[in-house]
Amino acid sequence: MSTSSTEMKPEAGSNASNVQPNVVVVGSFMMDLIVRTERIPKEGETVIGKEFQRAPGGKGANQAVAAARLGARVTMVGRVGDDLFGQDQIRSLQAAGIETRYITIDPEAPSGVGSVTVDMSTGNNRIIIVPGANMRCTPEDVDRAAAALEQADVILLQCEIPQEVNLHVLRRAKQLGKPVIFNPAPARPLDQETLELVTVLTPNETEAEALTGIEIRTVQDAERAAQRLREQGVQTVIITLGEKGSLLYDDAGPKLSPAWPVDVVDPTAAGDAFNGAFAVAYAKGMPVDEALRFANAAGALTVTGIGAQPSIPTLERLEAFMREKGQSV
Repeated sequence: MSTSSTEMKPEAGSNASNVQPNVVVVGSFMMDLIVRTERIPKEGETVIGKEFQRAPGGKGANQAVAAARLGARVTMVGRVGDDLFGQDQIRSLQAAGIETRYITIDPEAPSGVGSVTVDMSTGNNRIIIVPGANMRCTPEDVDRAAAALEQADVILLQCEIPQEVNLHVLRRAKQLGKPVIFNPAPARPLDQETLELVTVLTPNETEAEALTGIEIRTVQDAERAAQRLREQGVQTVIITLGEKGSLLYDDAGPKLSPAWPVDVVDPTAAGDAFNGAFAVAYAKGMPVDEALRFANAAGALTVTGIGAQPSIPTLERLEAFMREKGQSV
């Protein structure tokens, strides 16, 4: 399936008029341990940080929370450890109204953890993840959620779970006629079958570089990378470009959607908010210009807060933000 430059067309089984579209996220959980510091330490150096915060995260869980807060009915599939962090993750999703019955509690592996250091002077961050139970997710975990997949309007995937699981979901989605938005983060090689089964691929600049070998410094570089990904079999490519916005490349060619100017506090989960928001817009059949503007706004508003899930906006807050900037949803 491909999208046009004017309107997105969900696959059979979707309903563009859904007030509350169904989004299924198969993906990861990470408990983020966040330190904010006036500067990042040099090699071998110790610095005194300014703030510490623990917050539920992980690309899959973040995208699920974003979609739920923006109006979707969301089901999450994945694995956590049988520990405090796993319990906190499930409670956080349930508080957002997300269906958690298909989350497997693994007694043999700890929940995933992310170490996040935020440079307060620039707003940039550095993240190290220890995946834990996430990498023990299996195709059988997905099969237990068959009923949810059958009801999905769109499925969201990322790269913090085994690739064999993602490929299993993509094959099942093709059988069911369901669109899949694949956020290839963190970057890793993707085989030809995966690329051909993805409906919308959403790398950032770093991930697009890793997938194509094209160094991205300008919008024109991003266009060349997106074109190469389409030549490799991807139907629709969206490269998120930070303060430059996001670049869509589909059958109608490249189109840049500008960013929303904000003061960056913590960029953690900005891409996840973008993907969750875009999934909701896609499932509703929103015109692509509006969908990208909506998703860009969600990502922008997220960077103004601290932590992953705590900073992801609700629909009401996002609509207010867009109105303040002189635009409406």
